[in-house]
Amino acid sequence: MSDLWQSMGPQIWPAFWITIKLTVYSAIGALIWGVLLAAMKVSPVPVMRGFATVYVNVVRNTPLTLIVLFCSIGLYQNLGLTLATESSNFIATNNFRLAVLAFVLYTATFVCETLRAGFNTIPLGQAEAARSLGLTFTQVFGLIILPQALRTVIAPLGSVLIALTKNTTIASVIGVAEASLLMKSELETHGDQILLIFAIIAIGFMIITLAEGAVFGWAAKRWAVKR
Repeated sequence: MSDLWQSMGPQIWPAFWITIKLTVYSAIGALIWGVLLAAMKVSPVPVMRGFATVYVNVVRNTPLTLIVLFCSIGLYQNLGLTLATESSNFIATNNFRLAVLAFVLYTATFVCETLRAGFNTIPLGQAEAARSLGLTFTQVFGLIILPQALRTVIAPLGSVLIALTKNTTIASVIGVAEASLLMKSELETHGDQILLIFAIIAIGFMIITLAEGAVFGWAAKRWAVKR
């Protein structure tokens, strides 16, 4: 027990800090890209609707591990795409950013579908009234539809964020030093304490996800749309 704690203890917070950063950066990017995809899916332009529909259906049904590996092997190793400047920790930084890119591309599809469900809760007459006043699609979407939809789907978006937090463990396949990679490395040296290692990592994720659930549950009640 003492040997495990001496080896694992100092690394727990840095590993979960990487997990938290992966979650935050990916969530921000996924929200932005997801809103754009949702706007394209309800756009009056057929090409945009077609692109968004194909993108969401393909990416959402592709295993996340493949997307992460595509960003690392396909974009970086084969196409030479780098998202970090040359430095002593270039590989670690670049792999972290490639993992964020993969999570953004994948999670945005679920954000898009969640928002689209929120659009369906808004009375059609509001959009028609706005168009009759001369507002463009962008104005109707940005000023009337999106704000109400976001307030309607706060709780479902919280579920998407929790799923994203757990999905960050896949970043370990390209060497990102988050919590699951720490677990794997400790299992190699302390395999006789497998249950304890699992418990420590599981408790860490529970703390993060329960906090997210509490915040989004409060926000859903605080900003619920009154009808």
